Amino acid sequence: MTKPEKYLVTGGAGYVGSVVAAHLLERGHHVTVLDDLSTGFREGVPAGAEFVEGRIQDAARWLDGSYDGVLHFAAFSQVGESVGKPEKYWENNVGGTMALLAAMRTAGVRKLVFSSTAATYGEPATVPITETAPTAPTSPYGASKLAVDHMITGECAAHGLAAVSLRYFNVAGAYGALGERHEPESHLIPLVLQVALGRREAISVYGDDYPTPDGTCVRDYIHVADLAEAHLLALDAMTAGDHLICNLGNGNGFSVREVIETVREVTGHPVPEVTAPRRPGDPAVLVASAEAARDRLGWTPSRPDLAEVVADAWAFARHRQEENA
Repeated sequence: MTKPEKYLVTGGAGYVGSVVAAHLLERGHHVTVLDDLSTGFREGVPAGAEFVEGRIQDAARWLDGSYDGVLHFAAFSQVGESVGKPEKYWENNVGGTMALLAAMRTAGVRKLVFSSTAATYGEPATVPITETAPTAPTSPYGASKLAVDHMITGECAAHGLAAVSLRYFNVAGAYGALGERHEPESHLIPLVLQVALGRREAISVYGDDYPTPDGTCVRDYIHVADLAEAHLLALDAMTAGDHLICNLGNGNGFSVREVIETVREVTGHPVPEVTAPRRPGDPAVLVASAEAARDRLGWTPSRPDLAEVVADAWAFARHRQEENA
C-alpha cells in the first residue's frame, strides 16, 4: 500500500474530478475538494473528502505546506460557450490556474497533475494523434488549456515543479454513484441515453457522409475509471523540473452510429435517430495514441469495451431518473 498523502483536488465536485477524488480516497490518501459548484454538485463530492466551497483564484486561502500535491480539474469546458464568451475562459481557466500555481509556489507544494484536453490539437492532420502533433486549437476553450500547459512548462523549468498534463478525448461511463450530469448536456453517450429514458424524442446525427465506414464521425471513448487510474499513476511518474504531457485514449475509435447501436443493445430500448447537417469544424476521425502514457506512466485502459462504458453510464442514468421521479 502506498504511504498516505494529502492532495487538493480542484473541481472535485465535477464529473472527472469526483471520480479521481474517490480513487485517491480508496488508496488511503487524504483529499480536500475545492470547488465553487458553478458546474459541479455538492453530492458529487465523495464521502470521506473534506469539502471547501471556493474558487481556484482564492486557493492561497486553503493551500499550505501540508499538501503533497494538487490535481487540477477546475475549468469551464463548453467549446461553444467559449466562442461566445472567451473572456470567461481566459479569466477562469488561465487566470485561475495562474493564481493556483502562485499559491502552490508560496506553500511549497511541488506536484501537479493537470486535466488538459485533446482540444489543444484542433483538427489533426493525421490520426492517431500523438503528443508531437501540432497544437492548433480552434476554440478559446482549447486555447485556454494550451496556455495553461505552456504556463506549467515554464513553472517546472523555473521553479522545479513536477507536473503531468493529461490530454484526453471523450470521457464516458460512470463509477458507482459518480457519473456525468452536465447541464446542458452536450456529450453523445448521455444524450443517447436520454432518448432511451424517454427524456428526448430522438438523437441527432450530425452528418452521415464522412469518409468513415458508416459515414458518421469516429471518436475515441475512454472510461472515466480508466482516466482516474491514469491520474494516480501520473503522481508516481513525475519528476521535479519536468513537465510530462501524455494523451489518454482507448486507441480505438467508435462511430456515432456504433455508439447509438450499442446503447440500443445495452438498454433494450429503441433509439430513434435524425440525420442533421454536419457541424462546422467536426473532423471525421479523432483517435488518440496512448503510447506515451503506456511507456511513461505504465497505463493501459482496462475497460476498452464500448458496451461496458455504456452499461455503467446507463446504470447511473437510470439511478438518477429513479431518484428524481
